[in-house]
Amino acid sequence: MIVNVIDLLPDISERLDHIIHSLPALAPELVLIATFVASILSGLFADRLWWHGTFAVTVIGILLSAVCSSFQVGNPDADGVLFGMVSTDAFGQYMRILVAVVCLLFALFVHASPDFRAHRKKTADLYTILLAVHIGLNLMALATNWLMTFIAIEMVSLGSYLMVGYLAAAPRQTEAAMKYVLFGAVCSAVMLYGMSLLYGFTGTLDYTSPQHIQGLNGTPSALVTLALLFVFTGIGFKLTFVPFHFWTPDVYQGAPTPVTAFLSTAPKIAGIALLANILYAWPADSFAYQNLQLMLAGAAIVTMLWGNLAALRQTDVKRMMAYSSIGHTGFLMMAVLAYSSQDYTALLYYLAVYSLMNMGVFMLTGYIESRTGAVDLARYDGLGKIMPLALVCFTLIMISLTGIPPTSGFVAKLLVFTAVFHSWQATGDISMVLLLIVGALTTVISLFYYFKIPLHAFLKTADSQPEMKPMRYSILWLAVVLTVAVWVLGVFPDWLVG
Repeated sequence: MIVNVIDLLPDISERLDHIIHSLPALAPELVLIATFVASILSGLFADRLWWHGTFAVTVIGILLSAVCSSFQVGNPDADGVLFGMVSTDAFGQYMRILVAVVCLLFALFVHASPDFRAHRKKTADLYTILLAVHIGLNLMALATNWLMTFIAIEMVSLGSYLMVGYLAAAPRQTEAAMKYVLFGAVCSAVMLYGMSLLYGFTGTLDYTSPQHIQGLNGTPSALVTLALLFVFTGIGFKLTFVPFHFWTPDVYQGAPTPVTAFLSTAPKIAGIALLANILYAWPADSFAYQNLQLMLAGAAIVTMLWGNLAALRQTDVKRMMAYSSIGHTGFLMMAVLAYSSQDYTALLYYLAVYSLMNMGVFMLTGYIESRTGAVDLARYDGLGKIMPLALVCFTLIMISLTGIPPTSGFVAKLLVFTAVFHSWQATGDISMVLLLIVGALTTVISLFYYFKIPLHAFLKTADSQPEMKPMRYSILWLAVVLTVAVWVLGVFPDWLVG
């Protein structure tokens, strides 16, 4: 027994050296871990003296994490990080920065939300949860190993469950949290089983390694297809593409509005990055790549159609935006299929613009709900005259979500359509043509439900004046900034594309 331990000492030493060598590449995550610990201590002690303490710690930590990521862009670790379990290429660094932006906007949204400020739990614990989720999101975007992928997804999932149930007081909120936990647990179990099958087929968990690709090519196609379906049950749960979307409307409607904004944005960014990493780690002529591409194309088409058609029937604004988010997931998947490891401009631009638009929409939704109690479209009647700035911004973001020029939403969709068209010209793949047709069709469909809000707000008159509750304007001004950014980036897309 002593001999065996002595024999292992050189290997342990080499592994420790490798881990130490990997630490600089993981500087953003190390900053977030330190901030996580600091936020716990701040919640226990500093908040008693200054109730903004944990918020300030969280914002500083997220900003430092983004700065570390920006310094690492263009400087990947050639020796691999954590034994090749994560990749620190430029695409992953941009994803880190984008995730940090969304987490920062969420922290600001929560800090300005009257529901969170008035609740007995306060917000210190929520900021701590956010930092843990942020670490998981970063790892999702960087993962090149099935084990790391599962750990990252579970970190995001567990934190998301707590976020949804954080303010659970009404039965609808409790129901939303329970549905999310139950569906998430089932999807995680199925995903883990699929990963175990892939490991059994290949003998490795590194999905970028030649051994993994050779193992998949040497396995019967039916078994590979089944394993991939199991794996993408878990990924589909985070991305909310059809048929794994069924939890989305109820959870988005029942969760606090800042949490809904976060769940409809940040996990999708990390999930889309993960999909892109998996798809383009495999050779284009391999069965695994072709099979995965076919599944994603079919899911994207159905997701765009289902999300936009279902949104037409909704009267609850948050529920309508939930289905809109599902529809945009289809567009994001279309961007992944047109993505190239050498040119990811269209995918990055769409993700960045979608994040700004989505956070802006939910900030305005939360602001209007907090001031007037309006959650249904019928209660938006005449609000354009009472709250002109909020509803004008709402309308401008709706125009961008539809994809009408000169907004950044138009530029984003144009870049994606162009990339898909070029992909069809290069490969002759008929699925690319179907994606173009369905994408254009659903863009037109989205016009009919996005413009319900300005229709009710400006062209209809309410039977009675709503009771206006006093509220700080910080959420509104933040939404105004995002609205301006959405339009400016449409006029000057080079500011972001460059």
